[in-house]
Amino acid sequence: MLQQTQVETALPYYLRFLRRFPTPAALARAGEDAVLAVWSGLGYYRRARHLHAAARIVQREHGGRVPRDPESFGALPGIGRYTKGAVLSIGFGTRLPVLDGNVARVLARVFAARVAVRDPRGARHLWQIAAALMPARSPGDWNQALMELGATICTPRAPRCGECPIRRHCRAHAIGAEERFPAAAPRRATEQVRRAVALITRRGRVLMIRRQGALLEGLWEPPGVELERGEIAGAKLGAELGRLRVRSKIERTGDRVRHHITHRAIEVEVWRGTAEARVRPATTARFVAPGEPDLALTALARRLIATLPGVASGPRYSARPSRARRIVSRTSS
Repeated sequence: MLQQTQVETALPYYLRFLRRFPTPAALARAGEDAVLAVWSGLGYYRRARHLHAAARIVQREHGGRVPRDPESFGALPGIGRYTKGAVLSIGFGTRLPVLDGNVARVLARVFAARVAVRDPRGARHLWQIAAALMPARSPGDWNQALMELGATICTPRAPRCGECPIRRHCRAHAIGAEERFPAAAPRRATEQVRRAVALITRRGRVLMIRRQGALLEGLWEPPGVELERGEIAGAKLGAELGRLRVRSKIERTGDRVRHHITHRAIEVEVWRGTAEARVRPATTARFVAPGEPDLALTALARRLIATLPGVASGPRYSARPSRARRIVSRTSS
C-alpha cells in the first residue's frame, strides 16, 4: 500500500484490509471482487491484484509462510527492488537497501548528487549509494530511519535543516542549496477530459457497469462516455444505455464533478434517469444497492452515488448533498 501512497492515506485502508484478510490464507481464499472492494478508493488497483496473486502463491508454493529468501520473495507478483528491500530488511533483518522518494531525496542532498530520481541512470547511482551505506546490523531500523528522515525533516520544500541529525554531513546544506537537490524530473502534461455519466436508478438501486481495459479494470461505476469537442452528451449516453439494454429517459442535472486520475483532469457532466421496471441489462451491468460491501467501486462512482437524494448515509459514502455540485477527488488508477 505504501507504493506511491503516503502513510496517513494508506493507514485506514491497511487496518481495514487486515481486519478482512488477517492472514495470507484468508486473502488467498477471497475472490478478486472482495479484495478490490476493500482496496476501493486507495487507487493503483494493480497493487491489490498483485498482492492477491502473491498470497495464493505463498499458500500454494510456500506452505502459507512468506518466503524470507530474497530470490523467492522477489519472484512474487508486484515485488520490485524497493518493496523487496523494505519488507525483508524490516520483517526479517535482511541486509538490503531501499530507495523510495524520501530516501532518494536524503541521499541526493547529503551527497549533492544532481540526479533525477525518475531517470534510470540517476536511480542506479542512488541505489549504489544506498547499498554502500547499509550497516551490518539492524538494516530495517536503518532503512526506516532514512525513510522517516525524508518524510518528516528532509522534505521536498522548506526542509527543517536545523533539526536534522546529519546536517553536518550534508553537502547540499553546506552550500545552502538544499532545495536544488535532487534534480527535478520533467512532469507529464495534464490531459483534460470531458465525460458524461448517467445515474440510473430502479427501486433504490443504481445501475453500475464493470470497467474493461487497463485503467481501473474490474471496478464498477455508473455508465458513462467520453466526449469529444462538439459531441452531444445526451445522445451519446443514450446510445451507451441502448448498448447495455437499459431503457430510461435521462435528464441533465447541472451537476459537474471534477475528478483526477494520475495525469488526467476529468470534468464529468451528471445525468439522471429511472429505468423501466422490467429492464434486464447486459451481463457487464447490474443494479446494486448503495453501500454493497463487496462491490469494488471507483472513487468517482462513490462520489457520484453520494449526490443521489437519500443515499450516502452509511460509512462508505460521506459526501454531503449540499456540496454535490462541486466535488473534488484525487485518486490513482
